[in-house]
Amino acid sequence: MVLKIGRGSDIPPFRVMDVIAAANAHAAKRGPHDPRVIRMEVGQPALGAPFQAVEAAMAALHRGHALGYTEAFGLISLRHRISRHYQDWYGTQVDPARIAVTTGASGAFPLAFLSAFDPGDSVALAAPYYPPYVNILTALGMKPVILETGPETRFQPTVAMLETLDPRPAGLILASPCNPAGTMLHRDELSAIAQWCDANGVRLVSDEIYHGLHYDSPIATATAFSPSAIVINSFSKYFSMTGWRVGWMVLPEDLCRPVERLAQNMFISAPHIAQLTAEAAFDCGPELDARRDGYQRSRDLLMEALPRAGFTRLSAAEGAFYLYADISDRGEASPAFCNRMLQELSIAATPGVDFDARHGERFVRFSYCGGEAEVAEAAERLLRWS
Repeated sequence: MVLKIGRGSDIPPFRVMDVIAAANAHAAKRGPHDPRVIRMEVGQPALGAPFQAVEAAMAALHRGHALGYTEAFGLISLRHRISRHYQDWYGTQVDPARIAVTTGASGAFPLAFLSAFDPGDSVALAAPYYPPYVNILTALGMKPVILETGPETRFQPTVAMLETLDPRPAGLILASPCNPAGTMLHRDELSAIAQWCDANGVRLVSDEIYHGLHYDSPIATATAFSPSAIVINSFSKYFSMTGWRVGWMVLPEDLCRPVERLAQNMFISAPHIAQLTAEAAFDCGPELDARRDGYQRSRDLLMEALPRAGFTRLSAAEGAFYLYADISDRGEASPAFCNRMLQELSIAATPGVDFDARHGERFVRFSYCGGEAEVAEAAERLLRWS
C-alpha cells in the first residue's frame, strides 16, 4: 500500500540552514592552527538579549513567577507597551486590541496568510525575498507572484510594477528594510504602495522586523498609511532576541478575531517568559542603539573593503545587516562560490539562490551582524583572496 504524502512535504528547504550545517561541519574538522570560521551566513545578532531584559527574566524566575499560557494575543501589559512603541517611534496610535504577540515573526506569517488568503489566491512579492514567504505560501496552497527587481529600484517593488499585474493579486508582501539586500522603501514610496493596495482591494502584508536597524533614512510603518494592512515585527533583530521566539502583529480590525482563533488552535500563545523579557527589552534603548551603531560601522567597513576585494556591485544597504553582492563577473554560480569561500577562507555566506530562484546564482548575501572584529577580519581575508 502506498500512503498519501501531503503537499507540505514538497516544501523547499530554507537553504541558509544548510549553509549553517556546512559551516558547522567545516568548523568541526578544523585543526588547531586553522583559521576560525567567520559566520556571515545567518541573520542572528552576535550578542543576545539586552542585559536589563535578561535580568527581568531571571528575576521573574527567582521570585517563582507562575509561568503558563497567556491569552492567545499575549500579555495585556506587553501589548500596551508595543502600542506605546508605535507612538514613540512613528507618532502613530495603535489600539492594543489590534496587537497580537506571536511566536516570532515566523509564527506570524502563517497566521497572516491563513486569515487573509485562500488556497489558489495569488500573493505578489519582490525578488529577492525572504525564502519562507514563498515556501509558506506554497505549502498553504497559495500562489506567489514574483516581481522582478534590481538595483535601479533598490531591489524594492514600485507602483508601476504593481500596475502591470493583471489580474490583481489578493495580497502583496513588502519588506523594508529587506532581507537579503538591506534596502528600504522610503516613506513616500511606502505610502504610495499602501494607498495603491487599498484602492485595488489588495491586502498588504508589511514585514518590518528590521525596524530600528536603519542607517541613512528614517523608517515608516505601513500601519500609518493603511487601515487594512497587516504589519509583522519581531524581537529577534533590533532587540537581539532570536532564541526567545517572540514577535508581534498589528492587525486590521476585520482580521483580529480570525487571527486570534487561528493562534488559539495553532500556538496557544507565545512563551510566557519570552513575553516578560520582551516587555523589559523596550527599556534597553541605549544598549540596543549602541549595537546598531556597531552594525553601521561594520556596514561602512564592508562597503569600502568589498569593492577592493572584487565585489564591485553591492546593494544600497540602508538597513538590516545584509549586503547583497552581484558576483556574475566572478565566473562561478553562487552555491559553488560560497562553498569555495568556506573551504578556502573559512567564511560562511549565503548563496543568492535561497532568495531568488531565477537570478540568485548571480548573488551572494553577506551578513554583518557578528562582532565588529570578526567582520573586519573577514574583510581582510577577502582582500587577500582577491
